[in-house]
Amino acid sequence: MTTRATRGPRRRTVVALAVILAVLAAFVIRLVDIQVVSADDHVEDSLQVGQLGSTVPLYGSRGSIVDANGTLLASGVTVYDAVLDPKVIKLLEDADTPPKLAWADAADQIAAITGQDAEEIRTGVAETLAADPNSQYYPLKKGLSTEKFLELRDLGLIYLHMKPRETRVYPNGAVAGNVIGYVDSAGIGQSGVEKLETQCLSPTSGERTYLRGKDGNVIPGSDRTVEAQDGGSVQLTIDSDLQWYLTQMISEEAQRMGAQSGTVTVVEVKTGKIRAAAEWPSLDPNDLNASSPDDWGTKLFTHTFEPGSPFKAITAAAVLDSGAADLNTTVSAASRETFSNGAVINDAFVHGAENYTLAGGLIDSSNVTLSKFGEMVDPQVRFDYLQKFGVGEKTIGFPGEEPGVLHPASEWDAQSLYTTTFGQHFTVTAPQLAGAYQAIANGGEKIDLSLIESCTNHDGDVVKPDAPEREQIVSESTADTVSRMLENVAVQGGLSEMIEIPGYRIAIKTGTGEVPDGNGGYKQGVYFTSMVGFAPADDPQYVVVVTLDQPTKVVSSTATASAFQQAMTQVLKTYRVSPSTIPMDELLPKFK
Repeated sequence: MTTRATRGPRRRTVVALAVILAVLAAFVIRLVDIQVVSADDHVEDSLQVGQLGSTVPLYGSRGSIVDANGTLLASGVTVYDAVLDPKVIKLLEDADTPPKLAWADAADQIAAITGQDAEEIRTGVAETLAADPNSQYYPLKKGLSTEKFLELRDLGLIYLHMKPRETRVYPNGAVAGNVIGYVDSAGIGQSGVEKLETQCLSPTSGERTYLRGKDGNVIPGSDRTVEAQDGGSVQLTIDSDLQWYLTQMISEEAQRMGAQSGTVTVVEVKTGKIRAAAEWPSLDPNDLNASSPDDWGTKLFTHTFEPGSPFKAITAAAVLDSGAADLNTTVSAASRETFSNGAVINDAFVHGAENYTLAGGLIDSSNVTLSKFGEMVDPQVRFDYLQKFGVGEKTIGFPGEEPGVLHPASEWDAQSLYTTTFGQHFTVTAPQLAGAYQAIANGGEKIDLSLIESCTNHDGDVVKPDAPEREQIVSESTADTVSRMLENVAVQGGLSEMIEIPGYRIAIKTGTGEVPDGNGGYKQGVYFTSMVGFAPADDPQYVVVVTLDQPTKVVSSTATASAFQQAMTQVLKTYRVSPSTIPMDELLPKFK
């Protein structure tokens, strides 16, 4: 039987238990809120306060650059910068119990691994301590390989510290170095493809955040990591083997001719892809200081010049395509003539008045002849054709690329009305010249040039650039006719024997452009020489452009003949292009 005396204690016990359970429930709820529901917010607060939180950045690797065949041209490599702690070295040496490896012996082993002088290391540490007994920093060696890092780590020296960092390595050195470009100390592309493809190549950084207790240990469950993502891999259209050969060849030829620089550009006719972009002086991105800062970029895309005679073929295309004349039309042209507006035009060689066709004008490279044919076409129409062939427009948007200068037809004066017919009063780059001839070789269809094949991102997804634009800028019959003319230039021109490639029909045009003196005139006896052509002429596959800036041993376009012949021969060999099946003499009549 329950009495009043026994009911009181029981009631108090139940109430006490209820209070305790309520308090415990409140704590549990609060604990769940702190550690589960609002955990991220509290961790973020602690990190911002800086009392308990630590954040460690995680870095991805910059993506690689490879050629058309997958050959590595640029990659990120982890290296290690090693430093010594002089204070710890002294403490260990002065301790009652000597270290397992005495400092004197350790220095010998370190030097054997790093390739340094052991005595210099010991002296350096001693001098550092003499200057500051508490110094904890003595730079040992930078840029150690992973192999060296492991060897040093295995020594087990607590006063030896090695910090990793990523550096850029270019396995092929100066092969395409000017085009590939380089990065700065922060890994940011400064020129070339390294800058052009920044979005693809650049890694995405991550971070690791965690909380620490008062003893410095990481608090379980507080560790959060956002992984870094490596940059993507860029594949170029360039063939590195061909690039290597052409780089060596143009280096030798440019120096042999006493030129300031030289370039070779190779473009695939059917695709517009740049298969080689070689130049001298060349840049080795592994060692910038070995080159002049003027050569840290590429002259191919940044140096403009008046193309001269190679653009006579473009004038011929405009004349034929517009219907102003045909193959049978002739003009009388002497080596020096004064036109009705007062303009005076000269040929490079002296001759009397002769009847010239367009083809003959190209073979003899007569400025007067092309001027007379050119004036048959309205200036604005000729301007439009120059634009269609790419003058005044960038090719691939390369960093620092120059578009060249093309003055409006309304601004052409009495002289430039005619000089524009033979490649003066406007400027182009070597790739622009290659692009113009690609259109002629491709039946009048101009395809935008390209250098980038694809970007493969960190997930393995392959992203290709937009398909290049294509435009039929002259009729196929016009392009074929101009091609026949250029083939006749190769056969009947003065350099036919120097450029001959047995078994192949070739179409070419030479150029000896005058060099502006900066005062509105031209330098005397100084020229920018070039040669552009395609082969096989009966089924064009590749366009080759060779330029030499101000050669001194031979100042005419003859200076480029040997380099062009070597370049085109190697291109045809590299891509195993079949020889021409029908000799030109059996297919086409020579005409002049």
